[in-house]
Amino acid sequence: MRFKPLKIVLPIAFLTAFGVGITFMLWKYGPSGIVDQPSNVMERAKFNYGDEVKKYSAELNLPYEYFMALIVLECSGNRPSGTRFEPHVFNRLKDVRDGNRRKYENVKPEIIANASDDALRNLATSWGPLQLMGYKCIGMKVNVEDIRGDDAVYHAMSWVNDEYGDLLRKGKYKDAFHMHNTGRKYPLVGKPKTHDPLYVQKGLQYIAYYKRQ
Repeated sequence: MRFKPLKIVLPIAFLTAFGVGITFMLWKYGPSGIVDQPSNVMERAKFNYGDEVKKYSAELNLPYEYFMALIVLECSGNRPSGTRFEPHVFNRLKDVRDGNRRKYENVKPEIIANASDDALRNLATSWGPLQLMGYKCIGMKVNVEDIRGDDAVYHAMSWVNDEYGDLLRKGKYKDAFHMHNTGRKYPLVGKPKTHDPLYVQKGLQYIAYYKRQ
């Protein structure tokens, strides 16, 4: 008779420990099993991309703090970063493919002559933490999968290096942010042309944050 309480106590102890373990897992990883990301966007970007950005910044001689700020601007530091389809880019690419437009940036009819509408949608979508447009892969001589896959940070930073890396090495961050968003330097006269009028201003504030880290 004296052993019966032991048989009851052991399952209760096991269930209690199991429940504590599950509670801890949910607290740490969330109900999806994925590690919870920091709620602060700057810390979230650092948590998700900081190591990669630091590595490639050193390799390419580019400022770490600029890319961290850019990631906050473009995807709020989220991983996965999400995508953004641009209908106006899709329509222009269709015009190029269908012979109604001579070219769109470096995209010419012979390059996308056999592209389906779905393929053009991929080219007209921005990918990765820097939200690089799909059609940029053509000039980079890589595939869309490359700029949205595991090496998205590297390919996007390499593209920036080729396009306006010199601005960054000179510390011209204002021009660099405007270039990334619009393809042009910050205007000498008048307001910025960015989709968010405060895009550049926010970027400079984020740079200041990461410089203090």
